[in-house]
This record gives sequence, C-alpha cells and structure tokens, in this order.
Amino acid sequence: MRIRLKTEPNGKYQKADIARGTSIEELYRKLEDKLPYTVLAARVNCKYEGLRFQLEHECDVELLDLRTQAASYVYQDSLSMIFVTAANEVLDGVRVEVANSLNQGLYIELKGYSPVSDEIVDKIRDRMQEMIDADIPFEKTFKASAEIAEIVDEQGYMNNTVRLMNEFTKDFRLKLYTLNGYSEFAYGLMAPSTGYLKIFELRRYKFGVLLRFPNCHEPDRLPEYRNQPKLYQAFGEQTRWDRLLGINYVADLNEQIRAGKSRDLIQVAEALQEKKIAEIADQIRQMQKRIILIAGPSSSGKTTFARRLKVQLRVVGLEAICLSTDDYFRERGETPLDENGEPDYEGFGAIDKDLFTQNMNDLLDGKKVDLPVFDFLSGQKQYGKNVTELRPGQPIIIEGIHGLNSRLTEGIAEEEKFKIYISPLTQLNVDEHNRVPTTDERLLRRLVRDYQFRGHSASETIAEWPKVRAGEDVNIFPYSGEADVLFNSYLDYEIAVLRKYAEPLLRSVTLDDPSYAEANRMMKFLHFFETIEDDEVIVNNSILREFIGGSIFVS
Repeated sequence: MRIRLKTEPNGKYQKADIARGTSIEELYRKLEDKLPYTVLAARVNCKYEGLRFQLEHECDVELLDLRTQAASYVYQDSLSMIFVTAANEVLDGVRVEVANSLNQGLYIELKGYSPVSDEIVDKIRDRMQEMIDADIPFEKTFKASAEIAEIVDEQGYMNNTVRLMNEFTKDFRLKLYTLNGYSEFAYGLMAPSTGYLKIFELRRYKFGVLLRFPNCHEPDRLPEYRNQPKLYQAFGEQTRWDRLLGINYVADLNEQIRAGKSRDLIQVAEALQEKKIAEIADQIRQMQKRIILIAGPSSSGKTTFARRLKVQLRVVGLEAICLSTDDYFRERGETPLDENGEPDYEGFGAIDKDLFTQNMNDLLDGKKVDLPVFDFLSGQKQYGKNVTELRPGQPIIIEGIHGLNSRLTEGIAEEEKFKIYISPLTQLNVDEHNRVPTTDERLLRRLVRDYQFRGHSASETIAEWPKVRAGEDVNIFPYSGEADVLFNSYLDYEIAVLRKYAEPLLRSVTLDDPSYAEANRMMKFLHFFETIEDDEVIVNNSILREFIGGSIFVS
C-alpha cells in the first residue's frame, strides 16, 4: 500500500510503501534513527491520530514531534497522567489538581499535602522515573459517559469529572485512558507508552510543585528555568475571583448558565476587571509615571485595555494620550527578513527604535512632535495627522508587542516607565486534571476577531497561528518578567460566549483542509461548554467586545 509521508514540519511529502494495517508507531520506529526528535502523534489526512492508529488505506501521514503544538499537548497530557498516577501510588488520600501553566511547566497542587516537602517531591519523582523506565502503555478505550463517571467515582475525588460526564447523554462515548490500573478521562491524545516522556523535571514551588518539560523550541532539553512570581500572583488573584463567582470548573459555569444566572455572572466578572484597572491607574498616579508600556501576546485585548486605562487615569486626574508601536514600523522596503526570506513584521528590527526614542523624549520635554501614523496599505509612515504636545505631567500610554523589551526604551529615563503585561490567564479547568490552555483561549478570540473584522476564514487563522506563537516566544514571553503589573484579561464567562461565534467558523473547515485537525480538536474542546446565546448584557467597553464586536473602542 502506498502512502505519502512527511517527517519535517516544513518539509515535503514523499511516497512510501507499507503493509496494510501498519501502525503509525511501527512506521515511526523504522525511521526513528533518521529523525531529530521523538514523534508523539501524527496528522493523517488532516486529522490528528495517536501513534497506535493503523493505516488501512492510501493516505497522507505527517509525523508530529515536539516542534508542533499538537505534539506538545500530547507530551504535557501524558506526563501529567504519569504524575497523577505516581502521586496516587505513593501518597495516601492525595487529591491532585493540575492548576495552570507556570514557569515553563505546570503548577500542580497536592490537596492534603500542603505545603509540599522535598521528601514528597522526591518520592513522586522517583516513582515517575520508574514508570518511564518501565515503558508502561497508556491503554485507550472508548466508553459511555455514564460508565466513565462510574469508573472515576470509584477511584475517589474526581467529582468534577463525574459532574461533567453527567451532563452528557448516558451513552455518549468519550476516551478513557488507563495507566498502571489508574483511569481518567481525556479529550486529547496520549503517547503510546511512558517511555516516550523521558525528559521532565519536578520541583517544589510555593505550596505545590512544578512539573516541567521540553517546549516547541527546545524539544530535546528542558527550557531555562525562569521564576515568574507576578504570574503566580495573577493566577492566585484569578482563583480568588473564581471562588467569588462560584466558578472553578466547566461544570460550575454550565450550571450557572442553565440556571439563568449568566447575566449576573457577566456583570460581576466585568466589574472585577474594571476594579483592577482602576487600581492600576491609582498605582500609576501615586508613582507619577509618564511612559506606560503595555505588551502581551496576540488576542490579549491590549487595545481595549489601553483605552480603559486611559479612562481610569482621567478619573484620577491624568489625561493620558494613547500611542501604538505599530506606527513606528519601518517602511516596508526596510523591513528585515526572517530565516525563510520573508518580511519579519514581528521581530524587533521591524520597529524604527531611534525615531520612537526621539519622539518620546521630545514629548516628555514638552516639545511639539509630529507623530507618525503607519499606513498598512502603502507600507509607509504618514505625517501631519497627529501633531502632539504634552502638558506637564501628562502621561503616554504605549501598546505594542515590544513594549516590555528594554531595547525599545533604553534611551528613556527609567523613572518615567511603568510596564504592564496583559494576557488572558485561564484558570477555569475542565476537571481536576484537564486544564483549559491559555493558548486555546487566545486562539478562540483570534478566530472570531479575524473573521469579524479582518475577513479571514478559520482555516487561514489556524494556519497562521504557529507563526504567531513562534513570534510570541521570541518577542513577548521572555520579557513578561519585566512588568511592574500583570493584568489578566480573561473573563470567566467568555468561552461560553465565544462558542456561539467560533463553532460555525470551525465547522466550515473541510475534512481535506490542513487546518481541519486543529479545528476538530477545538470543536471537541468547545463541546464541554454550554453556550451563552444572549450577550447583549456585555458592556460596550468589555475586552471581549474587541473580538465579538460592539466595542466602543475598536471599530
């Protein structure tokens, strides 16, 4: 039987002959010595499949290693299940909760064992390593939701999985994975066996542990450890907000929607964010900062946040002006090229840093400045449209992807700067062990916004997303620790609203489209959420309005 095989993310398909019924794992093992990194999943005719999938017909097969987001999720989920299994084996009565991403890994709490001791970390780490060395298989079965609920309930504390399973019809079938006798529901894929997860680190952190693993840029080693205390604090604040709203898991959100409480939920969630923005404005006034720099990854809501901060600054007596680093793009012919010879609009070199520094210092000195306005159609800066002069003490709000990069403002006095990092830090989890990745939350926002306001299909947005993510890893995330304040732009109710807009877009991606695998994965994820159909109560200055429409700040 002939297939077309691709082994590199940017490579080409090559013809290959295999026996009918060959599994992807068998195919990979024959090529393993020639491949740079461990393969964890595959895309078969534009659909994600585990390595145990058997090839019965002529098809296209793309092997996926950790350089792809899909394989990264497989690694994370599989390693998490090894951790949970090991913890249950070595600790009596432990309740494991995979809380959120943090410090290049996952922050996990061990209920009943807090704070965690070095001895506990050593016991779990040693047991995990034993399981990895033993190369124990992840056994996958499909079972009715009612049966999954019964199996999980017998194991103990996973009551939020039980609640979620009870929302489906009793015969609705889902994946159940079993490892060394321990079983749990998962909506993603797992590796074939524990031996695929050779690289990990477990360390004590705060009241729990950090489970760290390779990322897309360093598939064969652990990334450098960077402590992120402000991120930890932001997640802690979101946890307190979640408790106030009564929403810790998807089942909590679904219950409130079915009970007709979505309007109250929306209003309180928005009020909490407005209160936080007001607190940041107070802090800026007290510190007498004049250069306010805002940066964050794609679809964080930077534009709306900047405008709302401007309003709150006016409340405390400061009339700020808003600028964007996008207006300081170099002329299109001067844009540097990336490694593929294409214009690199995301890189720092695309910004006219010298002009930016001169303009900001002139404004701070009270001079009248003709600020550029970048015309994206012509690829040129235009002048004469934004001649500006600041009054004494008047602040400048600047938003853009390089806002926290010290190179952008190295010619500006440090005492003038106040740096804000913004991102939707999702704290809502599907259940105790299945989290909602912040990356997926941002992709949902971008899918809806790009269709509504930029004329992009879901297929186009999904295809562009890996390049967007790669740019963030280089230009944004390494500088998040420079921030004075971290603002969480996530709203507890938003996925239930985004589902209404995103599902039709995801359904439009056809089975033969290379973006189908990711669209299908997102559809499965959204299936766990109830939909908020009536979103009229969402205020017109909401960050979510930047994506679904109706914003007073974004046309």
